[in-house]
Amino acid sequence: QVQLVESGGGLVQAGGSLRLSCAASGRTFTWYAMGWFRQAPGKEREFVATIMRSGGKTYYTDSVKGRFTISRDNAKSTVYLQMNSLKPEDTAVYYCAVARGAIPTTNKDAYDKWGQGTQVTVSS
Repeated sequence: QVQLVESGGGLVQAGGSLRLSCAASGRTFTWYAMGWFRQAPGKEREFVATIMRSGGKTYYTDSVKGRFTISRDNAKSTVYLQMNSLKPEDTAVYYCAVARGAIPTTNKDAYDKWGQGTQVTVSS
């Protein structure tokens, strides 16, 4: 069974930075695209960023472009989300997920394994 464990969330002031990590085990990490999603209270879970299995291509939702960077270290089976210039509207629980295939996708239904989530709170 694949397991995903996120870490790195916390409370930060607007304009600050956080780096989320997601360590994977139980599946050949390098075969699959990975993604980050987030869910704010009372809202649907939404796509944030995705990266193909080799790390060569990345995609972001418009609201985080230029501020967030997704990366992966296949030797460590870990995917990261560097978040800079954080805004209060970035406040949410952030989840990493493993896609069913190698191609990165923004569709959350294309991801079949999810971590437990890590809380990010940005104060104004």
